[in-house]
Amino acid sequence: MNKTNKKMGYLVLTSLVVGNMIGSGIFMLPRQMAAVASPLGILLAWILTGTGVLMIALVFGNLAVRRPDLTSGAQSHAFELFGNPKLKRLAGFIAVWSYWVANWAGNVSIITSFAGYLSVFFPVLNSKKVVFTMGSYQLGLGQLLTFLICSLLLWGVCLIIIQGVSGAGRINFIATAAKIIGFFLFIVVGLFAFQSSVMGEWYHPVADMSGLEHGLLSQVNSAAIVTLWAFIGIESAMMFAGRAKSGKTVRAATISGLIISVCLYTTITILALGLIPKSKLLHSASPLADALNAVTGSGGSAVMALLALVCLFGSAIGWIMMSSEAPYQAAKNGLFLPFLAKTNKNGTPVLVLILTCCASQLFILSTLSGNIATAYDFVVKVSTLAFLVQYFISPLFQLKLTLTGATYESNSLGKRWFDGFIAALALTYACWIIKSGTEDWRVFALSLGLFFLGFLLYPLMKYKPLPK
Repeated sequence: MNKTNKKMGYLVLTSLVVGNMIGSGIFMLPRQMAAVASPLGILLAWILTGTGVLMIALVFGNLAVRRPDLTSGAQSHAFELFGNPKLKRLAGFIAVWSYWVANWAGNVSIITSFAGYLSVFFPVLNSKKVVFTMGSYQLGLGQLLTFLICSLLLWGVCLIIIQGVSGAGRINFIATAAKIIGFFLFIVVGLFAFQSSVMGEWYHPVADMSGLEHGLLSQVNSAAIVTLWAFIGIESAMMFAGRAKSGKTVRAATISGLIISVCLYTTITILALGLIPKSKLLHSASPLADALNAVTGSGGSAVMALLALVCLFGSAIGWIMMSSEAPYQAAKNGLFLPFLAKTNKNGTPVLVLILTCCASQLFILSTLSGNIATAYDFVVKVSTLAFLVQYFISPLFQLKLTLTGATYESNSLGKRWFDGFIAALALTYACWIIKSGTEDWRVFALSLGLFFLGFLLYPLMKYKPLPK
């Protein structure tokens, strides 16, 4: 079999799901969540988000089996939602563009996290020494070095993927295996060192930057968009459906990846809260390394930081690879800009990969305007809101299938009702997260701006024939 035609199996696809879900989130979430919610609010947000994402995962898995011909994920689902050719084209384009934009920012969240944990070994990355001044703007040495390292990592990963998608997938698999082993060790250490007194009371009001205190419900809403970021990547196996062995393989990998990720996320987040005081956690660029440092000393911090660097490198490969795969598959199927369907001799969509990295490079500029933690928070919120388009479209498409009976046997009414119920729950969850995301109007406005920017490219689709 030709090297470029090898199909991805269960283990590789599961590692992509786990590797992409457990990327920057697990290393940075304890700090983000401690800033907006009490431990009880965090736990409730995890439960609600985990349940909502499970519904979305079930939708993805079901659609991979019922419509294995749709190999571009939510982009294909958006296209199939409508019968009118113009609406089909527009819906497919919107889905592809929003996912591509979301990945531009999502890639940077992983890369900035890499720089954050690298600072454990090179503290100069946190240096505030001013190296350049223009008016009221001052560029710190740490900011400049962080920008250069993030850029180097971005384009280094690009070169790896250019050598071939299958090979990059194997590197991601090795990194994912290493991270699961490492996290297991962290959990063992954390269970013995956990102190409830460090975590504080299970529930207490949390004040925002303006001094306004938030109750439990408000805390859960604020934490919801943060916890969703932890599950971004659940669609990873579905995005590679065109390279997978079968739709059932995609479904099994999606569900397995979700279960593994949920167990690791919830356990590690709660343990971290009981290992490091909140006052220190809120200003940490490497929360898990600092947590281990509080227990075992600098040696534990170095081990955790090294583990994080390996894991984040693997996640960067997986995410950047998936960022180019989505528009490539869509272009190949006539849903996106046709010139993006070109590949090199290794089967890598080079043009779309380079454009993805160029766009991500623009987001890396955010590291020049603040510290690593600030840059990370910004790109995570922008990316999460953009991803929600995908998590809204696929359940809507499954709901259409259940209502019309398409792909269902005449005697499978019970199955249709069950799948329709799952789709309705997934849609409800997506709407709730969208509502929660509108609370930060600066981020919401930028997300909308990037979304509408895509319509400048839409005229290029006007003369592309629709797929048969």
